[in-house]
Amino acid sequence: MVSAEKSQQCNPTMTEVVEELKRVTGIGFPIAAMSLVNYVKNMVLVVCMGRLGSLELAGGALAIGFTNITGYSVLSGLAMGMEPVCGQAFGSRNLTLVSLTLRRTILMLLITSLPIALLWLNLESFMLVLRQNPDITRVASLYCKFAIPDLIANSFLHPLRIYLRSKGTTWPLLWCTLVSIAFHFPITIFLGFKLHLGVPGIAISNFITNFNALFFLLFYMYFFTRTPDEPLTKPLTTQLLPLQHSSLRKEWSSLLRLAIPSCVAVCLEWWWYEFMTILAGYLLNPRVALATSALVIQTTSLMYTLPMALSASVSTRVGNELGAGRPGKARLATVVTIGLALFVSVLGLLGTTLGREAWGRVFTEDKEVLELTKTVLPIIGLCELANCPQTTSCGILRGSARPGIGATINLYSFYLVGAPLAVVLAFVWNLGFVGLCYGLLGAQIACVVSILTVVFKTDWERESLKARDLVGKSDTFAHDHHDHDQTVLIKYEEDMY
Repeated sequence: MVSAEKSQQCNPTMTEVVEELKRVTGIGFPIAAMSLVNYVKNMVLVVCMGRLGSLELAGGALAIGFTNITGYSVLSGLAMGMEPVCGQAFGSRNLTLVSLTLRRTILMLLITSLPIALLWLNLESFMLVLRQNPDITRVASLYCKFAIPDLIANSFLHPLRIYLRSKGTTWPLLWCTLVSIAFHFPITIFLGFKLHLGVPGIAISNFITNFNALFFLLFYMYFFTRTPDEPLTKPLTTQLLPLQHSSLRKEWSSLLRLAIPSCVAVCLEWWWYEFMTILAGYLLNPRVALATSALVIQTTSLMYTLPMALSASVSTRVGNELGAGRPGKARLATVVTIGLALFVSVLGLLGTTLGREAWGRVFTEDKEVLELTKTVLPIIGLCELANCPQTTSCGILRGSARPGIGATINLYSFYLVGAPLAVVLAFVWNLGFVGLCYGLLGAQIACVVSILTVVFKTDWERESLKARDLVGKSDTFAHDHHDHDQTVLIKYEEDMY
């Protein structure tokens, strides 16, 4: 049996590769589409704030950046800690552990939201200490205060999405998002312009849309997927606290050991773009540099949708296969997805190089900004050539319960390689904003080389044994429940499509 597994691991057939490609794209396509829809939603927010006036646009941009750094990145990163547990537990059919992990993650995010909400409430005084413009700060503070309920929505949305994604059920995520976004634009127009609520109305429309998405998702889970093992059949607080204190400490510490490194890895990468924007404000022509920086962030956000989908997809596939005790299948999923990521990254490079002028004109007609944009977009395309396989590989590390490695690589790549390189090229060698982009490129190259080295040196047999320890199932259990597992597996694979 072991030799057969090793043979399959080294020499997969073309049929196996094609089947794995179908599974990966079946999970990833709805996630990519959902990300694009959310990208459109965020653009609607920015456009509406721009229609209110330049002061509202500046304050809204500051608020969005601040909420991303201090709130959304933290909640998203912490929620990712449940990915390896849920993915591997679904693979081993330990549905009780999945349910417990979901409820604990929701509770963890709700608790984390409390200090974040206090920070958002006191944004104005915090920004004034940093000598930000008082008028812009006032608008930003107003947005943040009315955005606080969105923390509650995200505390439920992130874990529920990961829960469904971990068993390969991603199409309902797309449909629920689409329905909620369909109401987003009219709600924003009504609150922001018809009721003349301005920036608070736009902030309110954003969290209403997220609560709508949450409602549709809960409706789907309760009426279409409910089983005795589903988390929605029991109260949120049920089984959050085991009877034995030793078990309580062990299970919560296991979740936190995965959640905190996942959060650090996400935040380190998100924050680097804000760091680049701050540096752009100190260049000789800050107006052009900051405008181009905003355009670059919009570009990278759009291109990030596909790598993020691949990352989520391969995390699910690797976690499921390791949990099921099939290390060869986990390795096959890794190789297939990285190959797909390389293909996608080449498309990104071609798009940013060939379409650089047309894309710039979507946002501005300023000649200086357009010239700088035409210069830096090919560099951003080269960054994407590294970013796509790097982001995908982060999903592989999450699926195999190794997010700490990704956090360490992000730390030294972005802040010990990329940041110093960006400062030297931009300010010492006087390359300006182009130098900042080359710093990003250096960070991405260091990151992708490091993370691919780790991935391709992975001992998948060892990771399979670690997965068995993490989700608490044994080969004996798998053998005794083989027939039941096959039925559940068929159901889950049908859900993918």
